[in-house]
Amino acid sequence: MLTVDYDRFGLHPGDLLLDLGCGFGRHTYEALARGAHVVSCDMALPELDAIRTTAPMLVDDGTFDGSLLHAQVQGDGTRLPFPDETFDKVIASEVLEHVPDDLAAFDELMRILKPGGTIAVTVPAAFPEKLCWRLSSDYHAPAAVGGHVRIYTEDEVWAKLRGAGLDPRDSHKTHALHSPYWWIRCAVGVNNEIDDNWSVRTYHKLLEWDIVKQPWLTRTAEKVLNPVLGKSLVVYAQKSPLRSRRAVEALATPEVAGV
Repeated sequence: MLTVDYDRFGLHPGDLLLDLGCGFGRHTYEALARGAHVVSCDMALPELDAIRTTAPMLVDDGTFDGSLLHAQVQGDGTRLPFPDETFDKVIASEVLEHVPDDLAAFDELMRILKPGGTIAVTVPAAFPEKLCWRLSSDYHAPAAVGGHVRIYTEDEVWAKLRGAGLDPRDSHKTHALHSPYWWIRCAVGVNNEIDDNWSVRTYHKLLEWDIVKQPWLTRTAEKVLNPVLGKSLVVYAQKSPLRSRRAVEALATPEVAGV
């Protein structure tokens, strides 16, 4: 289940992508299938180990070319272990809401992105997230260790991208059918097992069926509902070609500055 729209994102074969907060690799595998080179980065070693184990199987199945660069790196989004201007594209999906110092993370994303490169940031959308917080204190930090520490508005995401020196250019919401599922879970006990409650169990089966079968009815319903009920907000931003290190250094010289 992808959150980023790769057509809007503009990923091309041969691009070098950082999948920050990669989890179990949903965006990683799609990028590899589209011919990109990928670095999967996360704080959690079990997720990285799962990707390391699964990727060779997908190569054997013909999902993507085994000659593509694919690496797994454990890393902190506020102190990424990569040189300046390394990546053509960056995805940071459902990660920034977990980071206490998110301004440092936005700055790091700017630093490691090449001039002219594009980033896709996804965070929980404000309206569904606010309702989850109201329904259950166990849904978010501090009760949920490592959980969500803030609720982003769309204006805030755009402002923080601009503050880091990036140029937001497009946004949308997605996964509307997932919002009621999380409201139900929060209402009946977010830490309970899925099978403990009939409504949670039934809705979860509906979502699984929708993801696998992608029927016309649910796909159409979600498309209609996304602008209002979309669980995730996705914002796409670009780093201006003029923000290369050489361009910035040139603008700072006395000759250019007119000193």
